[in-house]
Amino acid sequence: MNKKILYFGGQKSGKSAIAEARTIELSNDIKPYYIATYDNSYGDKAMQEKINTHKIQRNNNFISIEQTHNLLEVLQENQTYIIDCMSMWILNNIEKKDEYFITHLKKISKIKSNIIFVLNDVNSGIIPLEIQSRRFVDITGIVGSVLAQICDEVYEIKFGLKSRLK
Repeated sequence: MNKKILYFGGQKSGKSAIAEARTIELSNDIKPYYIATYDNSYGDKAMQEKINTHKIQRNNNFISIEQTHNLLEVLQENQTYIIDCMSMWILNNIEKKDEYFITHLKKISKIKSNIIFVLNDVNSGIIPLEIQSRRFVDITGIVGSVLAQICDEVYEIKFGLKSRLK
C-alpha cells in the first residue's frame, strides 16, 4: 500500500469520478478517505452547488475530511486517500513561496499510503494578465510537475476518457 496516482484535466472533464472509482478499487474494501480542500468561506453559491454534487456523487463510500491548508496534518500511513482537489489547495496557499509546495509534496510522497491526487489543468491557455491568476497558473504548473515525478501513475482526463501518460 504505497501507490501515488495523479488525475488531471479541465473542469467537468470527469476526473473526480474516475479518481474516486480508482480510490475505492485501491482501498481493498476498507473505506477510504476523501480529503476535500475547498475553503467554503468565500460565499460562492455556484461552487457550493458543485461541492454538493460531489458529496452526492461520493455517497457514503468515503470518510470525508475537510483540510484546506496543511495536508500533512491528516495523512497517515497505511490508508487510502483521494485529495480533491489540489487546485483548491493551491488557491488556499497561494501566498506561500514555490518551495512550500515542492517541500510539502515531497513529504507527502514519503507517506506509505495510497494517495490519489486530482488537479485541474489550467496551463494550456493564455497567460493571464492579472497577477494573482498568473501566480495560480504558475504554481499549478509547478505542482503538476512535482506530482508527475512522485506519482507511480499519471492520467490525463478529457471528456470522461483517460489517457495514461506514466
